[in-house]
Amino acid sequence: MDTTYQHLDASDADALADFLLHETWPFHGPTALDRDAIHRRVRDGFYNGDDSRTFWITEDGERVGLIRLFDLADVPRGGAPLFDLRIGRAHRGRGLGGRALAWLTRYLFTEFPGLRRIEGHTRQDNRAMRRAFRSGAYVKEAHHRDAWPGEEGRVHDAVGYAILRRDWLSGVTTPPDWHDE
Repeated sequence: MDTTYQHLDASDADALADFLLHETWPFHGPTALDRDAIHRRVRDGFYNGDDSRTFWITEDGERVGLIRLFDLADVPRGGAPLFDLRIGRAHRGRGLGGRALAWLTRYLFTEFPGLRRIEGHTRQDNRAMRRAFRSGAYVKEAHHRDAWPGEEGRVHDAVGYAILRRDWLSGVTTPPDWHDE
């Protein structure tokens, strides 16, 4: 399969709304978005602006996922960008998330030469994303108890991962010192 990453354009607002509203997102928490809210977010720069960039993940021309990079305005001041990675239900379980994570890592470290680290968070029970983080040389740095609201009032633990530029360049991961007290 030929996987590409295409910048989301303002003219994609309807396709974006269809993608977000007609899929299930079990690890993204409850959402109150509707088509109008998504269109407003596109117009207001939520998906593409000074602080964010969004890309379609395509396979052989079909839109199968979405990557939203955000907190980009903080990068020049030493901040770390975050991301939202979504794979359509019919395309999950084939390693696409891991490949997308590798792409966004390379993209961010190349696009922002002063960037020191990239962070990502997921629910503790999102085994696929946690596997993608580990295989992508991201290191678990945090475990937040009862931090991720879910459906029906249920709360989940959240885990945080990050990759450092120096680890990405060297191919050697450096875990945090968990025994510093």
